[in-house]
Amino acid sequence: MNAPIIELDGVSKRFVKPLDAAEKVANLFGAGLSDEVVRAVDDVSLAIGEGEVVGLVGESGCGKSTLGRIVAGILDPSIGIVRFKGRASETLSGAERRAAQLAVQMIFQDPMASLNPRRRVVEIIGEAPVVHGIVPAAGMDAYVCEMMRRVGLDPASRRRYPHQFSGGQRARIGIARALAVRPQVLVCDESTAALDVSIQAQVLNLFMRLRQEFGLTYLFVSHDLGVVQHIADRVAVMYLGRIVELAPADAVFSAPNHPYTQALLDEVPRLEAKKKKFSALKGEIPSPLRPPPGCHFHPRCPFAFARCRVDRPALKEIAPDRFSACHLNDEPGPRPGKVFEHRAAAAG
Repeated sequence: MNAPIIELDGVSKRFVKPLDAAEKVANLFGAGLSDEVVRAVDDVSLAIGEGEVVGLVGESGCGKSTLGRIVAGILDPSIGIVRFKGRASETLSGAERRAAQLAVQMIFQDPMASLNPRRRVVEIIGEAPVVHGIVPAAGMDAYVCEMMRRVGLDPASRRRYPHQFSGGQRARIGIARALAVRPQVLVCDESTAALDVSIQAQVLNLFMRLRQEFGLTYLFVSHDLGVVQHIADRVAVMYLGRIVELAPADAVFSAPNHPYTQALLDEVPRLEAKKKKFSALKGEIPSPLRPPPGCHFHPRCPFAFARCRVDRPALKEIAPDRFSACHLNDEPGPRPGKVFEHRAAAAG
């Protein structure tokens, strides 16, 4: 991995819903109510190398989008440090902070919700570069035309409104808007989830071409493992606010280590001659309001044993460039990257 351009060190994010007036009154009579705290991101450490594509995967509600917004600077962490090129954001001066914020841009999941319906595309793409002095106001129109051509849009349509474009075209407008401020890092939050498969492939190929042209770094947030396998150099698997596995993409897809990663990959449809019985991952993801003790995954894990219920597993290196948070790696039996046959036999 190249030198990290983005580093997260012990980052957590809590969303607190304080007691309302009625609940405070109820507490006067001994109700024992307390503030509700959603643990969206729980002690995540991650380094992203310059020019690298890191895929962040997991079920809906696991904290992927929240982590992406923290990387993009949209949300501040409750605990922990975010570093850009080795410097913590709180140590940056005003001008340096603005430069760092421009350097990390986010492409949102729903283009129709993230594009102002009252603004023309020329304004959506061109406003920020003018405000931040990247191009003069007189040169905005030509600059927008250049950005649109780079993402495969016809510049002649620049005076239309977002609703006058297709879903794939709106996705490209969102990409052009992010590129217009000349970023170094793009955080892509389910950027192809709402697109047809053929359009999805076009947008993915566009991402890879732009990576080569601009030397971009990506944090690619997705629940679609097929998309991540196509685009990512490394994959981080997230469950209930924690990263449970981090490894090169080839290693994750050929020999997953963590039981949760195995379960996710087992449910990916494959074009194979042999018959396979598909079964959904048992149970639902627990509430982040009251996460399980120990390993968060233990209520759904077929290999869980007593230690999993009380002791949180640390994300540690189990092989070169491979990290996993599972107590099974400390147990005698198969080594990292293999299915845990001894636990399966015990469970049976």
